[in-house]
Amino acid sequence: MLHLHHVSHTYPNGTRALDAITLTVPKGMFGLLGPNGAGKSSLMRCIATLQTPTEGQITFGDIDVAKAPERLRAVLGYLPQDFGVYPRVSAQDLLGHLAVLKGITGAGERRDTVQALLQQVNLWDVRKKAVAGFSGGMRQRFGIAQALIGQPQLIIVDEPTAGLDPEERHRFNNLLSEIGEQVVVILSTHIVEDVADLCERLAIMMQGRIVRVGEPAELTQRLAGQLWRKLVAKDEVAAHQARMNVISTRLRGGRTLLHVQAPAAPEAGFEPAVPTLEDVYFAEMAAARAAAVAA
Repeated sequence: MLHLHHVSHTYPNGTRALDAITLTVPKGMFGLLGPNGAGKSSLMRCIATLQTPTEGQITFGDIDVAKAPERLRAVLGYLPQDFGVYPRVSAQDLLGHLAVLKGITGAGERRDTVQALLQQVNLWDVRKKAVAGFSGGMRQRFGIAQALIGQPQLIIVDEPTAGLDPEERHRFNNLLSEIGEQVVVILSTHIVEDVADLCERLAIMMQGRIVRVGEPAELTQRLAGQLWRKLVAKDEVAAHQARMNVISTRLRGGRTLLHVQAPAAPEAGFEPAVPTLEDVYFAEMAAARAAAVAA
């Protein structure tokens, strides 16, 4: 189990990316949901020992991450948002090279590891092709293969499906779901649907803080009876936003569908809406914007 206690991080330029984060992440798929700039990548980098938080403590089991980063790295698999590859090096050779760096130096063990991982991520048939020429989805699956070297107990994937087409995204999510049954997997993303589909628990992050933690069903239940919707003309949207808490807008058939958070129907014409995790996310974003304006 991963524990974070009052973790903060301030960059040399004065930017406070993380603000007193306390969080417990159990075994299984855990979603970290937040918009770009919320601090998700900074938090992932602190957990992955790529930077040391300026305050607080991170532990994984009996490992104090700041005091024994090498112990954490030995059980860590990490797929960052962007990772580079050597040009003209095949998937098989590059994965073998990464296995050596991970400590698998025996030729036989390394060969078996590479073969098993490439088969697991469905890249065995293209093992002799250069990773630099892979599609986005194939490259992400290769990224998961390298993250799985050494049978890690903690796996971090940062924005893994951004830019993937629907088919590759579905394939990648199925792969993550299989992996997440036995170990701690943190899925950091701004794509609500990925978290809703994959994660038993999640945290919503805004402006460097954790603002909500729970199970998807539990979080959506909090909005029950507080969510209302109405189709309006495009030129009416601004007026509605000025007088009520509009948390989201969506075009539908040339008109705009408003979702409003309120204890009762804000005015005539609004009907109850069944909340989704996306509504929870938008409600938290709206609250964060309102707090920023008030400050």
